[in-house]
Amino acid sequence: MNTKTPEYKKFLQGQRKRTWLVFTVQLLILIALLAFWEIGARQNWINPFIFSMPSKIWAQFLTMLHDGTLLHHTWITVYETLVGFLLGTIAGTLLAMVLWGSNFLARVLDPYIVIFNSMPKVALGPIFIVAFGQGFLSILMMALAISVVITTIVVYTAFRDVDPNMIKLVRTYGGSKRQVFQKVVFPASLPAILSTLKVNVGLAWIGVIVGEFLVAKAGLGYLIIYGFQVFNLTLVMLSLFVILLVSTVMYHAVSLLEKRSLKWKD
Repeated sequence: MNTKTPEYKKFLQGQRKRTWLVFTVQLLILIALLAFWEIGARQNWINPFIFSMPSKIWAQFLTMLHDGTLLHHTWITVYETLVGFLLGTIAGTLLAMVLWGSNFLARVLDPYIVIFNSMPKVALGPIFIVAFGQGFLSILMMALAISVVITTIVVYTAFRDVDPNMIKLVRTYGGSKRQVFQKVVFPASLPAILSTLKVNVGLAWIGVIVGEFLVAKAGLGYLIIYGFQVFNLTLVMLSLFVILLVSTVMYHAVSLLEKRSLKWKD
């Protein structure tokens, strides 16, 4: 396509206008919600003790940002989440590779994977605390317990769904199972693996926050529990907003990585 034609330039201008229109509407909705929240709390339409209000949350944010406590707790949670995210993705992908390489092992482990995936992971919390102590390791194990199984199931399913004709073609020319995986299965499954990264961002956050609820002495999950204990629900709401903001940034970073990786693949 000729990118210098007037029609194409007009098309790009239309796309940019629609993008800005979407962004503007999204921003206006956010401002309207915050305004309704503030006014509703001040007029007692909603309970200001339970839901706080944006002005109080902003004041709490500035106070904790100034004394450094907010950055300290945020960094601890982000670090734990990044480690859990990376290890969960790697471990789940490796386990999927092992299952693909051995059909016998896949059939043996299939019911155990299904059972473990259906079990509430929070129930494992006391076991992790006893086995790994009240610290980083217990939080990491909670994040892995939530993310590894989902990653394994999604990636292994992607491996199995690869076009069998492509596999037969490589086998016909004498390719080994390892070569089939390297040349056909893994490249064909790369979009599914990259999509799993976006899912794992949310799962890692869930695991870390739940782990911090149980054992942490620092982190955003700890701030939420502490806020409930001292009836400072403004602190709770601030912690929730920080989690929302940072997790959104991580999600978009992974989405950007996915787009660039797929573009390189193409």
